Amino acid sequence: TTGEARMTDDLAAPASVPALRVRNVSVGFGRPVGEDPVVSGVSFDVAPGTCLAIVGESGSGKSVTARTLLGLSGPGSWVQADEITVAGKSVLGLSEREWRRRRGRDVGLVLQDALVSLDPLRPIGREVADSLRLHTTLGAAERARRVRALLASVGLPDPESKVRQRSGELSGGQRQRVLIASAIALAPPLLIADEPTTALDVTVQAQVLDLLEELKATGTALVLVSHDLAVVARIADQIAVMSGGRIVELGTADTVLRAPSHRETKRMLSAVPADKGRGVRLSAPEHPDAPPDVSQVSQGDAAPLALPVTTDERPTIAEPDGRPLAEQPYSSGKREVVLEASGLLKRFPRPGGGTHVAVKNVSFQLRRGETLGIVGESGSGKTTTARLALALTAPDAGEVRLLGEQFSGVPERRRRHLRSMLGAVYQDPLSSFDPRLTVGEVLGDAVRGEAAGASSTRSVHNRIDELLDSVHLPRVVLGRRPLVLSGGQRQRVSIARALASRPIVLVCDEPVSALDVTVQARVLDLLDELQRELALSLLFISHDLGVIQHVSDNVAVMQGGRIVETGQTRRVFDDPAHPYTRTLLSSVPRL
Repeated sequence: TTGEARMTDDLAAPASVPALRVRNVSVGFGRPVGEDPVVSGVSFDVAPGTCLAIVGESGSGKSVTARTLLGLSGPGSWVQADEITVAGKSVLGLSEREWRRRRGRDVGLVLQDALVSLDPLRPIGREVADSLRLHTTLGAAERARRVRALLASVGLPDPESKVRQRSGELSGGQRQRVLIASAIALAPPLLIADEPTTALDVTVQAQVLDLLEELKATGTALVLVSHDLAVVARIADQIAVMSGGRIVELGTADTVLRAPSHRETKRMLSAVPADKGRGVRLSAPEHPDAPPDVSQVSQGDAAPLALPVTTDERPTIAEPDGRPLAEQPYSSGKREVVLEASGLLKRFPRPGGGTHVAVKNVSFQLRRGETLGIVGESGSGKTTTARLALALTAPDAGEVRLLGEQFSGVPERRRRHLRSMLGAVYQDPLSSFDPRLTVGEVLGDAVRGEAAGASSTRSVHNRIDELLDSVHLPRVVLGRRPLVLSGGQRQRVSIARALASRPIVLVCDEPVSALDVTVQARVLDLLDELQRELALSLLFISHDLGVIQHVSDNVAVMQGGRIVETGQTRRVFDDPAHPYTRTLLSSVPRL
């Protein structure tokens, strides 16, 4: 602890009073004070107009540390500290009533999930006005004017009409802006942002980061909790790396990112997928029996991954009038097409009348053993395209063919023999599991369902063991419910369930967007390993361009329900031909 404090003191150069000063903070839950802390001996300073980023794996203590600074460590917790001061005022030992007077005025909070954080039954104007109503003497008219000004200051379009809308009527980026407006309504000197850009697409993320940078430029001190090192690299002045509840490395952003000294920092940096080629392993093997670096594995005879192509092929751009794309040459040009979509169209009725065209004239081919990445902003039609490919949604026009047979637009009984050929991995596996079932029951249902009840108990158990081995999970998880597993473990169970039917195609819809960078790396390495072993074809959907660049042989860029550019991944990223693709790539934060 002494070493950590001294390291921070060397960094804290400003002569003014720090906006935040933290010394030797420890936090625990459900145990006597001082026993078994989940955060131990944390110390740092944050000067006005600067940003400290706290990074680390899930469970490292990042969010507990941030919430403790707001008096929100949670029920059953204990907090010990030598000092916690906000704008020179101690906040140690404050009662809940005293904290309510401080929150909003001295320190603001921006949470990750704006949809959950905002009251879905109240207009956003009332949400933002709450702190003004509770902490100022402003009248109703002046509060309303101030709310509109705040919403305009965070870049929310048409604040005059938006104040009457509820959170469910706004996009993810707009909801996040409302949260920021609420947090800065009383102009607090300190703002704590806990994963404020997670699950936002790249262009909206860039807008939120621009806003946070503007706040920092006005003198607001910022504590940013994030697992995204590229986001951290853009905005942070100092970085604190946490592992096991302790700060294991602390320094200027340039030093930590360019010359890391701790193995945890190095591991996190090596796990970032952006600019790392197809097949390059992102994580270290998890146990002695784990496979070696996939870049060194012999390709063999079973559907090897595509090698880089050195032709001068240019990506093809969709016609501006939305006519179907021309046939695209893929990386090998020789492999069997396992999944093909032609001219897909899907409309949805609008609540107030009319229709919304979610997908228009979408066509693509997926070949055996390859990965097609689909990328685009929220609302671009990516997930609807996935549902059409899985025949969970019927197209209004066009068709999907699996192994050359029509898969969409036919009765379920006609495609039932093909259904097992497709598996799906979703963004939030917890929502797709029955919370009452154990992992063993979840996988058992998948195995027995595929075998139509004909398999013996022994064969079912053997198949479950095979699935666990394939995703590197220990047998002990079989008796646990998904709720008590980590995010990475849940996603592995989801992948195991998808593999139960021995599919040839996996449709992965944002499978790593909610995972921290090291867990994400292990899941991506696992998918790559399984693809090589089983000759799987992946339809991989993500808003994260770094992930898409790493996993995909070919990429399709969607905007407004259409594929506006498609081609080999290296070509699209190195030399984008469509203005929208160039906009996406220019918005990506990089280390």
